[in-house]
Amino acid sequence: MDIAHRLKPNQLRLLLTIAETGQLQLAANRISVSQPAASRILADVEKLMGGDLFTRHPKGMEATPLGAICIRHAKVILEEMDELAADAQRFNEGKIGHVRVGTVTGPAVGTLMPAIQKVKAEASDIEMTIEVGPSTELVRGLIAGRFDFIISRLPSGYDSRDFRLHPARSEEVTFLVRASHPLASRRGVPLTDLLDSEWVVQVLGSPIREAVDSAFLTQDLPAPSRVTNTASLLVALSMVQASDIIAPLSREVATMLCAGRLNADVVTLDLATPITVSPCFVIQNREQPVTRAAEKVFSAVFEFL
Repeated sequence: MDIAHRLKPNQLRLLLTIAETGQLQLAANRISVSQPAASRILADVEKLMGGDLFTRHPKGMEATPLGAICIRHAKVILEEMDELAADAQRFNEGKIGHVRVGTVTGPAVGTLMPAIQKVKAEASDIEMTIEVGPSTELVRGLIAGRFDFIISRLPSGYDSRDFRLHPARSEEVTFLVRASHPLASRRGVPLTDLLDSEWVVQVLGSPIREAVDSAFLTQDLPAPSRVTNTASLLVALSMVQASDIIAPLSREVATMLCAGRLNADVVTLDLATPITVSPCFVIQNREQPVTRAAEKVFSAVFEFL
């Protein structure tokens, strides 16, 4: 018997309603069909199951052993179907779903985190996956379908027409040092006072590294040479806390570290000349469909740019 393919939800609902009311007429009224139609539906199910599902008494209808089995399974099936319908509606409304976002470090702190908090306050069941990395890796991940959208720069070699690019704000670079650093209390520190410093900074080619080198070269100064290269914020923070080393970071990240919540005991230098990084974009893949949950997070991001 190919029961699973031939049973219909309205048939199962009729069985449950007959079991609840004990009357075919009442059950028919509840599911909004005529009594003759209800009789036909019941007869079809009994034929499919191979036996009577209810016995008729003067005071009503009572489930047979076979009927009890059918009623038990019907209840489970209908509950699952109702839950499926509810989840589908919530998914289409953007209240549930899995959203995957890639971002460079600065916007992760100042833009993406508050956007996620706002969305979570309205749709707490949305599951988030956040990956922080360099722009090149993020764009590769977006093309591969690993992300719903990313916040990054568009590296050279990519055609902007393959993406939806939405401008984001520029990042400002600040120099993180430990609170006891000799220059920590100085105002308007010039780059000339940093020529002999040791640095922990992102690798060559990274936007912050390029911005720092460019700031020195623009003032006809040599770029920092005593450098430890790392993409790890944890490594950079550990080195800053242990010595007078300087770590160039986006202001958003540095502000978080200096806020005291991490007990990092670090500060930022007050530079005489501001240093900025090339702006980021919020980037989508033109070929990739976007879920309603991802749209919610995407829209919230722009409230914090």
